[in-house]
Amino acid sequence: MFKMKFPSVYTILVLLTILMAVLTWLVPAGQYQLEKHEAIDSLVPIAGTYQPTQSNPQGIVDILLAPVKGFYDPKTSQARAIDVALFVLIIGGFFGVVNKTKAIESGIFHITLKLKGKEIWMIPTLMGLFALGGTTFGMAEETLPFYTLIIPVMIAAGYDTITGVAVVMIGAGIGALGSTINPFATIIASNAAQVSFTEGLTLRILLLVAGWLLCAAYVMRYASKIKKSPQSSLVFAHKEENENYFLHAQHSVSDSALTLNQKLVLVVLCVTFIVMVWGVSTSGWWMAEISALFLGATILVGLIARMKEEVICQSFINGAKELLGVAFIIALARGLVVIMDEGNITHTFLFYFEQSLSDLSPIAFINAIYAVEAFLSLLIPSSSGLAVLSMPVLAPLADFVNVPRELVVTAYQAASGLPNLVTPTSAIVMGGLALGRVSYITWLKFIAPLLVALTVLVIALLSIGVVIY
Repeated sequence: MFKMKFPSVYTILVLLTILMAVLTWLVPAGQYQLEKHEAIDSLVPIAGTYQPTQSNPQGIVDILLAPVKGFYDPKTSQARAIDVALFVLIIGGFFGVVNKTKAIESGIFHITLKLKGKEIWMIPTLMGLFALGGTTFGMAEETLPFYTLIIPVMIAAGYDTITGVAVVMIGAGIGALGSTINPFATIIASNAAQVSFTEGLTLRILLLVAGWLLCAAYVMRYASKIKKSPQSSLVFAHKEENENYFLHAQHSVSDSALTLNQKLVLVVLCVTFIVMVWGVSTSGWWMAEISALFLGATILVGLIARMKEEVICQSFINGAKELLGVAFIIALARGLVVIMDEGNITHTFLFYFEQSLSDLSPIAFINAIYAVEAFLSLLIPSSSGLAVLSMPVLAPLADFVNVPRELVVTAYQAASGLPNLVTPTSAIVMGGLALGRVSYITWLKFIAPLLVALTVLVIALLSIGVVIY
């Protein structure tokens, strides 16, 4: 019997890039006038200034160049994805050296023995921690190192790779969706909308808490089902393969005892992640500083484990090779956005929405704003980029239908969290799935009911917000 095989993530991204290139031939090109917004130190579009501009249809050469420009644009000398991709390779090398010590393997089995019968409560706890990172400093690319850490723990606890991916991706994603003081989304969007980021904070906190409870319950329900019946896993066909890949070897109870060196390696591992979170949240660190941190931690782990120089280097290279595919996925995802921008159709989509929203009732308007921002977030996976592009145009429309601008910011915030959960143009989503060895189609099957539930929650809260405000 013929069984349909879905294309790989690479093929999906290439097909989406081609589709976007085709649209540059069909969608009229246009551009808003831009002005410098001092509060966010960026150029923003001016509402009502959209004008048609010369079209720039993207051809075969442009499609082939898009992933390259997604990495690094030689015309502007602006780094795009290359810093994130290099960071991913360094993370792979770091874990290659750490895994050589077998510290994580022994630590995982030590944890599962201690939590025997209580493993399920790791899920809401870890998701809450990731949500805290998402709501405070927009934890996104910073989650990539955690997949290699969390997934083996979930597999050893009797769950599957999807559970591990969900704990990290949905945990941080719901934090971003319910951002409260995230400077890269909430504060930028509020400034662009010309309101204080503290306005509307109560509703966003309610969205964050309700969303976390909903998501944690959803993942826990799936994990409990897997625990009782492994055959119900969406990745059951790869169960043995995934266990061999993530756990490397089977341990007995006696094997799980940690040596002093392994304990020190785990201390270095934990401290490295703590320093990373501190650096990003308080000192403005980004990919360069985080990469340097993990390079230093790699050397320290090698010294603690008393590895030979040749073993450290070879382990690092082997670990980096494991994540080479993730680096290419990041380039392909960014390349799609390059096609849109260079084809001059990004502002055209925004103009269409500006024209269609002005005559709606307050409740219909705010939910239409959410739908518009959700659509735009699939095309523009950068939360700050989406805020700078859309808020100056959409927020002023709220004044004409008596909807507070801070509610528009909340609608944007809820929608801009979607790329961290599902959009194929997001390096966070595609990179996380690649790290978890979960296909995009399988992930859609898993998360689709949750997305429907989250959408209903957001619509209900936004509608209540209109009535209250």
